[in-house]
Amino acid sequence: MHVLGIVGAGATTLCDRLAAQLDGRVATVESLPESATEPESTDSAAAAYGLSPDGNWVGTGDDRDLDGLLDDLSAEYDYALLSGFPDARVPTVALAGAEAANVVAEAETAGAADVASLAAEIDSHEPHITLETLVERAKADPLEVYAGAIATFTGRVRAKESEDDDPTLSLEFEKYDGVAESKMAAISAELEERDGVLRVLMHHRVGVIGDGEDIVFVVVLAGHRREAFRTVEDGIDRLKDEVPIFKKETTTDEEFWVHDR
Repeated sequence: MHVLGIVGAGATTLCDRLAAQLDGRVATVESLPESATEPESTDSAAAAYGLSPDGNWVGTGDDRDLDGLLDDLSAEYDYALLSGFPDARVPTVALAGAEAANVVAEAETAGAADVASLAAEIDSHEPHITLETLVERAKADPLEVYAGAIATFTGRVRAKESEDDDPTLSLEFEKYDGVAESKMAAISAELEERDGVLRVLMHHRVGVIGDGEDIVFVVVLAGHRREAFRTVEDGIDRLKDEVPIFKKETTTDEEFWVHDR
């Protein structure tokens, strides 16, 4: 699921304009003022959510933070447009000079924004993908009628390897655009040639990922559990050995690129 934030006066209006331009299912998420009881109507979106100042979701959804909601939406929607979340760790459009953590485009007003360019912009950024996203893709695969097993692997940021280690605060991952994705696709295609293996899905996140957060996912759809488990293990081993992804570690005492060590 691709995510774009919009901040500043007219953010909800621009969300509506942009939703109409996107090819796929769109959910909108709005930061609500104190007096609001529901999100503004967004006719071009498939779903609309609102987060109130006290942390409760208004309209559709249970109590959870923004990241938790995006995790839930990622398995069902192609796009999520966020209105009024300047601190969100997502690419963001700033209107009328509004400030945000990750500004990728600016416009004076919602009406002046080039929605065609923004529709292309949102597709150029790293998608929001979770383990559940890949599992749902596997279940929707045309070959799932032959599957008796789905095996998964999730890699996460480990704070310590031993009691005396300096705690790891975060890991930062970088990859060559297109190269890492092409290599993961090639590994998946080779593993899918095995007898009984129907589909192999992989995703590795980039950017700064904090202690305890998920980094990488491998999902295997297979006829039986043995080939599913074996292929999951081989898949993550090959991803770590063959895919060009670079890792910087930040501990409580230092910061370093792991390949330099």
